[in-house]
Amino acid sequence: MSVLIVGTTALDSIKTPNAENPRLLGGSASHAAVAASFFSPVKLVGGVGEDFPKKYVELYRRHKIDLEGLQTLPGKTFHWSGEYELNMNNRRTLATELGVIETYSPTLPKTYQTAPFVLLGNIAPALQHRVLDQMQRAKFVVADSMDLWLNIALPDLLKLLKRVDGFVLNDSEAHQLTKEDNVFTALKKIHALGPKYVIIKKGSHGSILSGPKGFFICPAYPLHKVVDPTGAGDSFVGGMMGYLATAKGSIDSNIRRAMVYGSVTASFCCEGFGLNTTTKTKRSDIEKRVKELEKLTKF
Repeated sequence: MSVLIVGTTALDSIKTPNAENPRLLGGSASHAAVAASFFSPVKLVGGVGEDFPKKYVELYRRHKIDLEGLQTLPGKTFHWSGEYELNMNNRRTLATELGVIETYSPTLPKTYQTAPFVLLGNIAPALQHRVLDQMQRAKFVVADSMDLWLNIALPDLLKLLKRVDGFVLNDSEAHQLTKEDNVFTALKKIHALGPKYVIIKKGSHGSILSGPKGFFICPAYPLHKVVDPTGAGDSFVGGMMGYLATAKGSIDSNIRRAMVYGSVTASFCCEGFGLNTTTKTKRSDIEKRVKELEKLTKF
């Protein structure tokens, strides 16, 4: 089954203590789509400007990502610039140029409207609503978000949570949303807002799922060196959704293993700038690390 992925398609300029790389392919939809493409067909929805490099379009195509929903609009592509400290958990935004994203409104091709799996990547909740308004009822819909929308679009986000099956956010956002320091108390409160499945991302400490079958603690694949963690969270949820779309059986019976596949896919993202390493990864590389992670966590 295919995965419909909606989010930002961006150009990222990333600076770390060791290197600097301008105008890399980035954005929530880009990272999630490439990650999902290792497992299932992907339909990408996003907006780019006239300056969007053709080499990035070809990169999408090499991963067999359906681009009928990628719109080229008059103006410049969304551009984000950020700098990481020696501790890669700390970064600061240097510049944000919205470009065409400022007025972009996703329009789904007819062939996208019946996609069974839907990932609403990190965009404004109003746009996530617009996507769902154009969809026939999907089998499994997951939404991602960020602190910005909790600050400026909370009413829209709360309405969205009643329309989705799963919700993904990081631990600081979970605290911001629920005012709870305890992650398990926060999970319970988020369930009460609507989602059946809630995943809290904890960066290099993995993630925690709360669903109908209880809790699951998913480890992060241990890396000796992190080059650039930009997009790792999007790669995680993209890989998870891609795996779920091809797995036989119920969501409940597959989501734990899907999270492990997402975690491993995200590990490749962290080993290079932008999507440089992820796009050179093979499915066999992912399978190898999944087996390693199984050995590390089995007792």
